[in-house]
Amino acid sequence: MAVTLTVNGTTRQVDADPETPLLYVLRDHLELNGAKYGCGIGQCGACTVMVGNEAVLSCVTPVLLLEGRSITTVEGLGTLEKPGPLQQAFIEEQAAQCGYCIPGMMMRAQALLQADPAVDEAAIRAHLEPNLCRCGTHMRIIKAVMRAGELMRQKSQSGGAS
Repeated sequence: MAVTLTVNGTTRQVDADPETPLLYVLRDHLELNGAKYGCGIGQCGACTVMVGNEAVLSCVTPVLLLEGRSITTVEGLGTLEKPGPLQQAFIEEQAAQCGYCIPGMMMRAQALLQADPAVDEAAIRAHLEPNLCRCGTHMRIIKAVMRAGELMRQKSQSGGAS
């Protein structure tokens, strides 16, 4: 069955069973490999993407629920040539070690910062709690999210000019 999805601003039609988890559609059909398969049961957060403005676990979300909704993956935050504020902050703070959890962490952080780029460390910690990092780079991740909030506030104050 054909399912129409809007991913990173582009509308795509995918031939997939409506019960297929979004993660498999993203990786296998759309070749967007940022979201990772971690546990497959929604407990690690490696597969986190945004649906609308909300962080969602793509490994347990069937595509049938997403028709007509906007999906953002880590690939939609920026490019190698022009990284988005969150990506830039993760680079500057060297927040990734193995990198497996980073796309999910970034997407959960993006949802938080879109709602309020002035969040404090306690709010960041609470919001990122569902996402696991086995490498132990939590302190650098938190620092990067705080830096991204600062970059987003600066961009907003300057009228969005780069």
